[in-house]
Amino acid sequence: MDGRRRNPYELTQDTPVYVISVAAQLSGLHPQTLRQYDRLGLVSPDRTAGRGRRYSARDIELLRQVQQLSQTEGINLAGIKRIIELENQVAALQARVADLEGALDGVAATMRQREAAVHASYRRDLVPYQEVQQTSALVVWRPKRQQQPD
Repeated sequence: MDGRRRNPYELTQDTPVYVISVAAQLSGLHPQTLRQYDRLGLVSPDRTAGRGRRYSARDIELLRQVQQLSQTEGINLAGIKRIIELENQVAALQARVADLEGALDGVAATMRQREAAVHASYRRDLVPYQEVQQTSALVVWRPKRQQQPD
């Protein structure tokens, strides 16, 4: 959660509201197919206190996706389960990357502020030291001859 309190009556994509007969009708599948998908772990709806299944809008969309992969793409149920697991893993990793990028941005901003504070604390009467590069050139110095007075 993001730390804010949620309204317990607010409906979201994950709110389990549909009984199995309604979920079957909305997904275009037979209720027995939904039970089979639940047993296989493809779509796992929430349960009521009496163990009745309650499907969310996200579950309905997942049922439609399983149907499409099975019938249109010809993928077997084990393959579909693996696809769903990998998609969930990718989504979790993308969320983690986003979290880490946010943390990195925060740390970078803090470092820029600290660097600016250090630069602001410099004494203005000091001159930065620049290292002189040494060369292998040879310079010959000859003193000027003084002219003798006439």
